[in-house]
Amino acid sequence: MALLAKNSKQLSFNDALSVLGSQKFDVAPAQDGAKRTPNAFQVRKYGCAAEIAAAPNGTTEILARPGVLLNGEIARLLDRGYQKFFKTAKLEIPATADHLRSLHEFTEELKLAIGGINLYNESLGTTSDVYNYDRVKGRK
Repeated sequence: MALLAKNSKQLSFNDALSVLGSQKFDVAPAQDGAKRTPNAFQVRKYGCAAEIAAAPNGTTEILARPGVLLNGEIARLLDRGYQKFFKTAKLEIPATADHLRSLHEFTEELKLAIGGINLYNESLGTTSDVYNYDRVKGRK
């Protein structure tokens, strides 16, 4: 697992792409990035992926939050209170400890490579995209 510096230096988008390539990330144009954001790239490593693009200020922004790749699609992490799941438009699978470790390592390395901010709660473990606790459903 990579150790992150407390104050990461913001890199330009081109510099971030170079760093990602040198750290063995697979970097390719996003498949449907042209529809949403021109010049978006998908970065992959450890069976996980995220989409990035140049921010208006020249740095790098994460467009699609990191997730596990399932059938070529970035799966979102869903927390149902009793278990975590990875969900795509067509598929939902239970998250294993290996999935979560890979996602956590990928996210930390990506943020370090692009000069992003690493928040304390995120460094403790993997955070979910969606929290859906059925025991509190319907409560006021």
